[in-house]
Amino acid sequence: MTAQQLQPYVNTRTDRAFRFLGLPTLMRSTAETTNGAFGLMEHWEMPPGFASPYHTHHREDEAFYVLEGEIAFVCDGKWLKAGPGAYVYGPREIPHGFKVVGAAPARMLLLCAPGGFERFVLEQTTPIEEPPSPPDMPKLMALAAKYGIDIHGPLPDE
Repeated sequence: MTAQQLQPYVNTRTDRAFRFLGLPTLMRSTAETTNGAFGLMEHWEMPPGFASPYHTHHREDEAFYVLEGEIAFVCDGKWLKAGPGAYVYGPREIPHGFKVVGAAPARMLLLCAPGGFERFVLEQTTPIEEPPSPPDMPKLMALAAKYGIDIHGPLPDE
């Protein structure tokens, strides 16, 4: 693709929200809008105690930017706590995950590069109007395999 074919892209909060793993989420950019460079999503209300599965990406690096609240991240078995303004990088091929700690909800941006992870997310969303519910684990596992992600199970102990 030449530079003349590339177009700037602006995302406003008018995009339709959805739930991913029960979390209210907005997709801010996709591989289609960034020439394959990255996908960016916002989780804006992660309740205390929410935890991602412990997992490994084989196709993309994952980065997190904490906007509000406190989140504990585990990367290759090592834990660190991050508050507002913290940036955490999770390289591909290294198991990682996170959980919301403390009494307040958290909000964060999640970026994956190159783009593509967002397709995994979008294939398992539920409508924002529905109450949060546990993920459909057989579907989650099948999609993870399709998108080069290993789900190892719950997060390791701190």
